[in-house]
Amino acid sequence: MTIIQTQDNMANKDTVEQFLDNNPQFAKEYYDKKVKAEVITAAFNNQVKVKEPTSYKDVSALQEAEFIFELVKEMQGTEPMEKALHKILQRIALLIQADRCSYFGCRARNGVPELSTILFDVTHNSPFNINLVNPNVEIVFPTDMGIVGWTAHSKKAQNIPDVKKDKHFSDFVDKQCKYTTKCMITAPIMNEKEPIGVIMALNKQGANEFSKSDQELFNKYVNFASVVVLLAHTASMWDIESRRSQVLLWSASKVFEELTDIERQFHKALYTVRTYIKCERYSVGLLDMTKEKEFFDEWAIKLGEQEPYKGPKTPDGREINFYKIIDYLLEDKEEIKVIPGPPADHWALVSGLPAYVAENGFICNMMNAAADEYFAFQKEAVDETGWTIKNVLSLPIVNKKEEIVGVATFFNRKDGKPFDENDEQITEALTQFLGWSTLNSDTYDKLNRTEWRKDIAQGMLMYQSTATPNDVQTILTCIRQSNIPEAKTVELHEFHFSDFPLSEFELIKCGIRCFFELGVVEKFKVPAEILTRWMYTVRKGYRDITYHNWRHGFNVGQTMFTLLLTGKLKKYYSDLEAFAMVAAGFCHDIDHRGTNNLYQTKSLSPLAKLHSSSVMERHHLEYSKTLMEDENLNIFQNLQKRQFETVQHLFEVCIIATDLALYFKKRTMFQKIVESIEGIPEEKEKVNYVSNNATRKEIIMAMMMTACDLSAITKPWEVQSKVALMVAAEFWEQGDLERTVLDQQPIPMMDRNHADELPKMQCGFIDFVCSFVYKEFSRLHTEITPMFNGLNINRGEWRALADVHEAKMKAIEDEKKKLQGGDAQGERRCLKSHSLLLILIFALSPGSHCLPHLFLLPVKMAGRQRRVLSARPPGPSEHL
Repeated sequence: MTIIQTQDNMANKDTVEQFLDNNPQFAKEYYDKKVKAEVITAAFNNQVKVKEPTSYKDVSALQEAEFIFELVKEMQGTEPMEKALHKILQRIALLIQADRCSYFGCRARNGVPELSTILFDVTHNSPFNINLVNPNVEIVFPTDMGIVGWTAHSKKAQNIPDVKKDKHFSDFVDKQCKYTTKCMITAPIMNEKEPIGVIMALNKQGANEFSKSDQELFNKYVNFASVVVLLAHTASMWDIESRRSQVLLWSASKVFEELTDIERQFHKALYTVRTYIKCERYSVGLLDMTKEKEFFDEWAIKLGEQEPYKGPKTPDGREINFYKIIDYLLEDKEEIKVIPGPPADHWALVSGLPAYVAENGFICNMMNAAADEYFAFQKEAVDETGWTIKNVLSLPIVNKKEEIVGVATFFNRKDGKPFDENDEQITEALTQFLGWSTLNSDTYDKLNRTEWRKDIAQGMLMYQSTATPNDVQTILTCIRQSNIPEAKTVELHEFHFSDFPLSEFELIKCGIRCFFELGVVEKFKVPAEILTRWMYTVRKGYRDITYHNWRHGFNVGQTMFTLLLTGKLKKYYSDLEAFAMVAAGFCHDIDHRGTNNLYQTKSLSPLAKLHSSSVMERHHLEYSKTLMEDENLNIFQNLQKRQFETVQHLFEVCIIATDLALYFKKRTMFQKIVESIEGIPEEKEKVNYVSNNATRKEIIMAMMMTACDLSAITKPWEVQSKVALMVAAEFWEQGDLERTVLDQQPIPMMDRNHADELPKMQCGFIDFVCSFVYKEFSRLHTEITPMFNGLNINRGEWRALADVHEAKMKAIEDEKKKLQGGDAQGERRCLKSHSLLLILIFALSPGSHCLPHLFLLPVKMAGRQRRVLSARPPGPSEHL
């Protein structure tokens, strides 16, 4: 009976199952009505205790419903996406009896789509922490590799019964994991039309391939996985867009706070957005925007003494030179390091990646920096903190003119993963905005430069307004009607020429005579009236200051004239070049203010703001070029365009060369040229050696300007001693300004309290600066030897004065020691002795008949300050 009942039950069960299979709609309605509510209610009340299944056969509707419910609860919670996805993969492995499952995330770097392992080798009972892939060991491959890559590329599910027969199969993962893949089933997870991940199941247990029903079941759970992944993807995209908005908002805020300086502009913006970038460090390198070198920096290269630059260049042809690096260290304690002129082995530069980005303008995203073979990233810790480079994202900062102004490099994403396409987009938006924002600082800089030029021009005009047009016309008429003095009469051709016997008006006529002697007035068709007006305007351009006045300007032009003709240097130069050199000599210190470049910089004058180097010299050059722009003053107006451009270039060479800071750069090059000329036996070959090489001519020309500028040191002692006091007086005036205006202590040379050290300082100046130039010129041309001889004579005079001074000072010190503890009368005798010494040194020295005026010099003595009389030369106005 029992056997019969069992058979009946079996028959009934089979009949019911067959009926349900044939009537799926009825089965669904029955399930919805009878089972689902009960199961869910039981699950909520924890009344149903379901045994964990070990195979698909053991899975009941109740168990599956419980799994889905748990999955929904997990999706609503705060657990990471990977945990819910791990449960789904476990379920898939169980239901379709796969040996293992994996999930690959889709991303892009450097514009190339790729896949990376997120959950790997998941079985139906493997723990989550084992299957979750650490970013440091993830497997990454492009979408054109393997069946998984093809799934992402084609956006279609795949069921491969025998992977070895599939053309897309790649065994590179099998080799790494020592595993053999036989069959495979995959499906993409899509976000609209783009894949964001791929789920893969390998090797059907108990069979050679996955069946159609397996694929249907697989696809069913892939739908659940899609919901999980899409939720996480949406949250991630929201976070990314929020960060991008914050980055742009805050950087815009800081950029518009700072319009004056591009460095501060970048720094404020980059520091403010640091919390939104989510990396451990980033470094910003600012590129030098200089496109052309200064002409004097090219000399050494042209002469073969220095190798030309062979390194990388930006797309617009600039040499890649990071003049400043700003490092933002955000690992633990935040730290910012600003490194001007960073060394080549700086940790952010040593790999060569920033230079590569600056050269090509590419965005470079590298996931495993230490393993890269092209760039030499440090594998060990970069500093004492133990921090190492893992992944890198480097981007160019490009301005509106398509010029690369800097490179921003980001290191090590904080979650350990490599930078992806979204990071590229955020940082690119930031760097692009920063690049465009340079337009603000450029515009502001142009406005500032216009303002500075206006201030300079206003000062020039105010000074020049002291002479009325009627005064100028009267003097011009007088000059045209007067006889220009003969060169021999006033000794224009002599190295010992002195301007002291001549008035400033007579010097204007002498300047005109120089051009007639050169033969350039007739050759280049210079109108006499234009030449006269130009010469007078140049004289008016010089300010009425102690030394750097019109007399000094004329002396430099006259010495250039003498070097060319008497010194026989004219044979190396054309008439046009000689014309420009003498004219540049007259103009070389025009509108000098009686203070040097350092004072201009310290006082933040408009000139210093306008010119970054050789401040005064560049101002003299611009003033000189301004005269050329006026038709009524342009003595070069009848030149051809190319000739005029040559003149302008020669003016630049000559006037900038008077900056003594550049003198030491050109000394060695000049010396080698002199040595080379000495080794040439034939005169014609010597001339060709110089005249056929523009660089050699410019170096000699520049050194000639230095010799002219310092020529007072070679004049007869009665002239030199007087000029030296004029130079010293102007220096002391600057020293007074430094004390009163800048509230700084001047250097001894500028300090009138050190006036008694003048002879000693003159000896030092001759030895350190002057001696070389005149010695080398006397080697080059013996005709210039009188200048070198005059220099040595004057050095002997200054040395004698210095020795006398030192001896007297020693005697005074000895007398002071004897008088220590004595009466005030003894101290007064000591003071009187020292005062008389200074008067004797300067007023009663050889040539003292040229020093009729006296002025006060402070002297320190016995702890008190006294003022004693010393010689003062007449001011420039007294010669008129």
